[in-house]
Amino acid sequence: MVSSTLTTSPALIPELIDDLPNISGWEADVQAVTSENYPVFLPTTNLRLDDLSATFAIALHMHQPTVPTGYNGAPIGHLQYMFEHSGEGDNHNAGTFAWCYSRMGDFIPELVANGCNPRVMLDYSGNLLWGLRQMGRGDVLDNLKRITCDPTYQPYVEWLGTMWSHSVVPSTPIPDIKLHIQAWQHYFAAVFGWEALARVKGFSPPEMHLPNQPDTLYEFVKALKECGYRWLLVQEHSVETLQGEPLQDKHLPHQLVARNSSGETVSITVLIKTQGSDTKLVAQMQPYYEAKTLSRRSLNGISIPPIVSQIGDGENGGVMMNEFPPAFKQAWHQMAQNGGKSGVLGVNGTEYLELLEAAGVKSEAFPTCQAIAQHQLWQRVSPENTTPDAVAAAIAAIQQENPNFHMEGSSWTNDRSWVKDYDNVLTPMNQLSAHFHQTFDPLLQATPESSQTPITQTPRYRKALLYNLLLQTSCFRYWGQGAWTDYAREFYQQGEAAIG
Repeated sequence: MVSSTLTTSPALIPELIDDLPNISGWEADVQAVTSENYPVFLPTTNLRLDDLSATFAIALHMHQPTVPTGYNGAPIGHLQYMFEHSGEGDNHNAGTFAWCYSRMGDFIPELVANGCNPRVMLDYSGNLLWGLRQMGRGDVLDNLKRITCDPTYQPYVEWLGTMWSHSVVPSTPIPDIKLHIQAWQHYFAAVFGWEALARVKGFSPPEMHLPNQPDTLYEFVKALKECGYRWLLVQEHSVETLQGEPLQDKHLPHQLVARNSSGETVSITVLIKTQGSDTKLVAQMQPYYEAKTLSRRSLNGISIPPIVSQIGDGENGGVMMNEFPPAFKQAWHQMAQNGGKSGVLGVNGTEYLELLEAAGVKSEAFPTCQAIAQHQLWQRVSPENTTPDAVAAAIAAIQQENPNFHMEGSSWTNDRSWVKDYDNVLTPMNQLSAHFHQTFDPLLQATPESSQTPITQTPRYRKALLYNLLLQTSCFRYWGQGAWTDYAREFYQQGEAAIG
């Protein structure tokens, strides 16, 4: 295991409590660990910024929702459902999906043993990690632990945080945004350990969905920073310059500025995921080949290599199942043949940003951006007159003039709304969230911090929180009306029963 670099070293925490995932109860420990600000990759990286002409970073997104199809409607992972109903649809691919979730644990050691210098970022939802444990696939988790915790392989692999239950941020009730983030951190620490959690500094939002409603975006960025995240991956067309124009150089890090309806601002570093067919681009290692067409840039008077950032489903579709493994390995072998330490190379996001900082490039030097369509809004609301009423009036006026204007945010696709026509999911989702907070927030405020058993460690709280987060899973809208909205209704009823 990696030797301890934490100044605080909490005791190990259980993965499961009463057969439910450990998603709350250790908030103080999570906060202490994620607040550690030491360099993550800089002490171990074998790259030198001066030797790089251009870089690329790829992330693999993995998710399986939780569905109420177990015994008596118990929640189980959808992968387990696929194995148990192999005759339905594409469920015969369940074994291949499971292999895809595990295979980086084989690919990275193989490439390193063969003299390659690979990099990969991993984004696994809390649902998936829990579902693998539920169905007895500890072998998959153990394979991932090898590349996460073994110091031989840890420098090549970066985990990205995400929302625990794959909730799209723009339609997540604001009080639940931080709960999702913290729930994922809890469960990740329970599976991989506190040292591993301390190294998770980048965040991957589900469906690459970035809110543009000012208060939602502000609370999202604020929660990320409070939870110890240093940077966020965003889709190219989900952001704009502060003048409302497309980004001038998508291959540079940016500073995302979030301003709420009260005039408060907060910012976070973002890496820009380029547009295109996500899965196909990652499967064919297109970011590597695009990086080969780029050259160094000057930022704040310092020469740096640009970065091509891309994320795609790590398991979904024939292109990822079949084309990705040989393309992934071929690219790293090609780089190794050229020396593997200079020219165009792969990096992980935090590694790249730490190399820039060590070279004197501070985040304040990055170009600024904001969420798409906010320029139209801020043109009408002056900084000295930023109030909730002024912002609401400006949004209403713009929508009156332009029916296509919306504050639903932007995701990897512009042809899908996560809000329109889904009142049958969003209404109970908001009702359950409101009931959850009406019930537990007063108890949390009334309980002293010195209490031996925090409210968040009680079985009732944990179960209620679980169902509140599960109901917000994007799949209950992504897959349309029918069985998936029925699943949402069942989780709503189980959540209400859990709250009592």
